Amino acid sequence: MTPDATKIAEIRTKGFAIVEQIIPSAEVLILKDLLQACIDEDLEKWRGQPYQDAWMVHNLVVRGMPFAHLMENGVLQAYLSELLGDTCILYAYTSSSMPPKGTNYSRRIHVDCPRIIEGYITNVGVMIILDDFTPHNGASYFLPNSFLRAEPPTDAEFLAAAEQVYPKAGDAVFFNARTWHRGGVNETPMPRHAVTMNVCRSYMRQRFDYPRLVSPEIVAQLGEVGRRFLGFNVRVPTSLEEYYLPEDQRLYQANQG
Repeated sequence: MTPDATKIAEIRTKGFAIVEQIIPSAEVLILKDLLQACIDEDLEKWRGQPYQDAWMVHNLVVRGMPFAHLMENGVLQAYLSELLGDTCILYAYTSSSMPPKGTNYSRRIHVDCPRIIEGYITNVGVMIILDDFTPHNGASYFLPNSFLRAEPPTDAEFLAAAEQVYPKAGDAVFFNARTWHRGGVNETPMPRHAVTMNVCRSYMRQRFDYPRLVSPEIVAQLGEVGRRFLGFNVRVPTSLEEYYLPEDQRLYQANQG
């Protein structure tokens, strides 16, 4: 699959773009039902305790095979390969849902990457949409052309220039993770669901050690792309014996960017 050059240019210059229908409606429904079950499970687990990440499920790759298989989506990988190279790896994988009649930690104006390197993207965010975004259900805002600024915009500046995006279920929003953005407020009685991946260059560290975190049962059901995306090609040896293994058995594979 070849990415739309116009969308790639938009991500590189404006900081974000909507790519339509990267997953079919049947898959959207499966992912949405599974995500709500995960949210309910986590809310019950943290009931009565302070938890700033309510409605944000971490490490979705371990919460069900539909989330694991989503990492291997051909459109997703094509855009990521164009922006970060075909050895890129998963930094983080979370839900991006808005609770009914509320908001969450994403409401603050923020970026998802601390590094600024002019002309070079280190991290790409991908928000995969499971419910249509509307002006009333917490649709996200992005500040165009803001990925080179170190200091956050004021609330007034952000509100004056930010764009609220309205992707449909099955779409994805790809964005330079340095772009200043924030979630909206869900005014409706229904949750608004999405999932977000933060993807980085292969030489960078992941938020979690996914080759150790993800169970062998899940890994066994992934193909070469899924294993690479989890970081299996860039593991480091833990002994001299592993360091001197034949090339085809080494943990850190050659040509990983």
